[in-house]
Amino acid sequence: MAMVEPLIMRVMALSFNTAKRAGAIIREVMQGGQLNIIDKADRSAQRCIVASLSKQFPKVKIIGEEELVDQSIKEEWLVTEVDAELVKLNCPEEWSDVKEEDMVIWVDPLDGTSEYTHGLLEHVTVLVGIAVNDSAVGGIIHQPFYKQTNGEMGRTVWGLKGLGAGGFKSSSPPNDKFIVTTTRSHSNALIQASIDALSPTEVVRVGGAGFKVLHLLEGKAHAYVFASSGCKKWDTCGPEAVLEAEGGILTDLMGQHYSYAKEVEHANRRGVLAATNKACHEDIIKKMPSHIFEAMQKM
Repeated sequence: MAMVEPLIMRVMALSFNTAKRAGAIIREVMQGGQLNIIDKADRSAQRCIVASLSKQFPKVKIIGEEELVDQSIKEEWLVTEVDAELVKLNCPEEWSDVKEEDMVIWVDPLDGTSEYTHGLLEHVTVLVGIAVNDSAVGGIIHQPFYKQTNGEMGRTVWGLKGLGAGGFKSSSPPNDKFIVTTTRSHSNALIQASIDALSPTEVVRVGGAGFKVLHLLEGKAHAYVFASSGCKKWDTCGPEAVLEAEGGILTDLMGQHYSYAKEVEHANRRGVLAATNKACHEDIIKKMPSHIFEAMQKM
């Protein structure tokens, strides 16, 4: 009798391949140049992910960014094969007995929509976050337009708490600088004040929560600061899990982790604060002016 891999490894490995397929769909839509390109890419990618995961894991709650009335998909969009390497990795003992009913999957089929429309395609990511009970534990960040050295398009980064992360070259940010990444297209006075209070040597403004977290993972920034309620649970669940699997941390601006339980509000009303390590994260909280916290608590 063949051994069945733990559920969370099968969910991770299928999410890995569905994110890749969704990325290919996004590229196809872009190349087709259709009207309503964002709407078509968003909805098509989400249908692919939700239908593929729902078919194999029918009891898992899946929450996507797009409200889809029509869930029908093309047959070629349905992903049935798991990633053969990822599924075979050693499952952390703490997740070995997780049941479908314990899971919530958060899906952002196209993170960085503003950048997508402006041709900043490297910023675009497909995000799949896997929560167990209320905590983000597993994540996939797929970049559809990342060009590999061999010319192949797309890169898929994964992370599972207790196991680690893969799909990218981990690097530490420079010791002689303090680099903060934040929003490219949704800034306001409060966001700017929160960044000014930290006196960074450099501010990197990019689109999408997934792309910002990739900056931390690859040592291009020390912290991701977003003093706004504009982010949603599907933006942060996957990136949080990947970052924390690699030793970083992602919370609200006050240092509290968000709940990713199925009944929670979708908005991240207390902003986002992520850092490459706990010491950096704690230092930022200490430096943040009280009026920033007060403003966030009113959102």
